[in-house]
Amino acid sequence: MGSERVQRRLAAILAADVAGYSRLMGADEEGTIARLKALRRELIDPTIASHGGRIVKTTGDGILIEFVSVVDAVRCGVEVQRGMASRNGDVAQDKRIEFRVGINLGDVVVEGDDLLGDGVNVAARLESIAEPGAICLSADVYRQIQGKITIAADDLGEQQLKNIAQPVRVYQLSASERARKASPPLALPDKPSIAVLPFHNMSGDPEQEYFADGIVEDIITALSRFRQLFVIARNSTFTYKGRAVDVKQVGRELGVRYVLEGSVRRAADRVRITGQLIDATNGAHLWADRFDGALEDVFDLQDRITTRVVGAIASKLERAEIERALRKPTESLVAYDCHLRGLACVYGVPSQRSTEDALHLFNKAIELDPNFAAAYGWAAVNYSVRKQNGWMADPQGETTECLRLARRGAELAGDDPVALATSGFALAYIGGELEAGAMLVDRALSICPNWALAWHTSGWVRTYLGEHEKAVEQQDYAMRLSPLGPQAGQMATAAALSCLCAGRFEEAAFRSERVLMEQPNFLPALRTLAASTAFLGRLKEARNAISRMLEISPQARVGDTRRRIPFRRAEDADRFEQGLRRAGLPE
Repeated sequence: MGSERVQRRLAAILAADVAGYSRLMGADEEGTIARLKALRRELIDPTIASHGGRIVKTTGDGILIEFVSVVDAVRCGVEVQRGMASRNGDVAQDKRIEFRVGINLGDVVVEGDDLLGDGVNVAARLESIAEPGAICLSADVYRQIQGKITIAADDLGEQQLKNIAQPVRVYQLSASERARKASPPLALPDKPSIAVLPFHNMSGDPEQEYFADGIVEDIITALSRFRQLFVIARNSTFTYKGRAVDVKQVGRELGVRYVLEGSVRRAADRVRITGQLIDATNGAHLWADRFDGALEDVFDLQDRITTRVVGAIASKLERAEIERALRKPTESLVAYDCHLRGLACVYGVPSQRSTEDALHLFNKAIELDPNFAAAYGWAAVNYSVRKQNGWMADPQGETTECLRLARRGAELAGDDPVALATSGFALAYIGGELEAGAMLVDRALSICPNWALAWHTSGWVRTYLGEHEKAVEQQDYAMRLSPLGPQAGQMATAAALSCLCAGRFEEAAFRSERVLMEQPNFLPALRTLAASTAFLGRLKEARNAISRMLEISPQARVGDTRRRIPFRRAEDADRFEQGLRRAGLPE
């Protein structure tokens, strides 16, 4: 008995789809269809033809194209993405059509005009992990274009693609720089605005990095107390750490007029801090100075730098307010050093071990100075992180200790905004003492109105209380103060959750999708996306989000909601749980 021979050939396959297609269609179905048809007619089809491509098939939001030449396939993808970036320049972010592209070189099975097989499947999976506006290439494609196409690419390493047996090494053509250049600069606030960049550690000892970072942290905190200033959060400015930066570009990306940069040198018991203040709008240096002193004078050195900055950009501030803002957090230098080391753990990649290390250091700081209010607050926050991630070894004992620390931190806080905000959040999240927590965080904001973390924690407490409009406003302001910080995803997810509880399902889904573009495995955003799309009737998206959740956390259940989030209003918890049930999450 004979059998028909399967026809195969080697081909370069380009797969593309529209990021956020369902959201765009839900917001404006006819307009989206019309815009896609215009893009096909004016940009996509002519570009494919000019590079010798053949359209194999199309779907509502996707397209599969075959090329004889790998170089032509990549050039076609690049030209389309550049054309889209140009067209999107003046389009609002939530209305932009952006493509994700994957390109693979592989063996394909020919069935009439259609193509099948792993060569096609890998291209489709590469497209699914590409960022909007970016192109993901398999290693075979990347090798073929070396020396033929000059373009920057990021090595994403070995990726386990869905339903593909062997891991695939993936390269992504750098979309981040293109997106950054294409994005309009943030508008300057209506008051003097400043970003403090990470100071260079000039000590010659990498172990002293935490000390230089801590100096900057304290300067930012002191500046943040001035209502007349707009101060960018540490988490955003530290995205520039270790990079050669253009101060003008920093000003555009962070939306500030002034940038402070400097260095720290610590040797034995001496410290030297240099600083220079630059007008980011024109690159002009406003002042530069050097501050030398004994290690025991470190607080005085910080005060002198802060005073010079304030004097240069807000000279009408009252001296009394300056003096209030420059109060020392502790008299003990050793306690202060432990505190800085603890903060280095807090701002690193969170893990069970990092929270244990941070707790050890904050407790050591408390032992050395029993009145160090901020150390109590940060220790309490670490217990909150442990609860959020399921890392508590002794939930009852750790909860009791967290509340003890938070109450003591609040008692000692006085006008220390760090102690007030951290203690307040821990009382609200761990203890369910929502009104008391809100009051403490509000006091922190009245003292330090430029601290992004305080706005973020306040927004969370408002979500717990059911004050959803206020919660969204506060998270949005936190993101403006920290537009590039690693906590931006948490802020946006918190805002999305409040939108969900308020019945604004479309906005909740949109905000969650934006977070997942940057952090595709962020469980809180996946939960909110699943529930919101389920309420919108977009059940396929909702179930996909649940599938991803269960791949990451197989034990996730609907019942986790009330244990994870201390909602005051039963209707908020009910709505969240109902959405997760509709999406298919097990009870």
